[in-house]
Amino acid sequence: MLMVPDVIRESSGIRIFGKRIKSIVFTTDVAIIRNVNADAVIAVYPFTPQPVITQAIMDAADIPVFAGVGGGTTMGRRVTNLALHAEHQGAIGVVVNAPTTNESIRKISQTIDIPVVVTVVSEHDDIEGRLQAGASIFNVSVAARTPYVVDKIREKHPNVAIIATGGPNEQSIRDTINAGANAITWTPPANGELFRGLMQKYRAGEPRGD
Repeated sequence: MLMVPDVIRESSGIRIFGKRIKSIVFTTDVAIIRNVNADAVIAVYPFTPQPVITQAIMDAADIPVFAGVGGGTTMGRRVTNLALHAEHQGAIGVVVNAPTTNESIRKISQTIDIPVVVTVVSEHDDIEGRLQAGASIFNVSVAARTPYVVDKIREKHPNVAIIATGGPNEQSIRDTINAGANAITWTPPANGELFRGLMQKYRAGEPRGD
């Protein structure tokens, strides 16, 4: 099993439909999804969202899935339709990209019953407008400035649910939690990196683990 950093357990978590979620793995790799101890998966990828991809992930996952539905290169009514389809497929929430307009967020929130997760990439993003449009959760991803942006959001909105990238180590994760993040996204090692360590063990004659 891939194990998320233990420090993530220090977060308060976000309760959705009776499930408390603290750790969220950021991947679309179904092999990793089936072999990680995270509470949920956030399935966002840099291509036009396709229901068949979401369905494959949903079929493989044994943990809740936040499904990406676009909002960047994919916009307009298609985003709303993808969000509705993701809800029917069983997603626990839908994730829209930072360029998504407030009007699109409003239409999505009026169409589906699951949470709308809005990605934040700058302290200058229109947080107030997003909330008024129906955003349920913010997904803060601002690299090294993530704790700062989380803190700025939390300062004005003490009760809003915040997911945030944890960064490269335990200290950066803890800093993000202390800034006010309720849940942390964790990026697992790439398959090539995992295989590299496994092959080194094989070459050294260590017992196989499968």
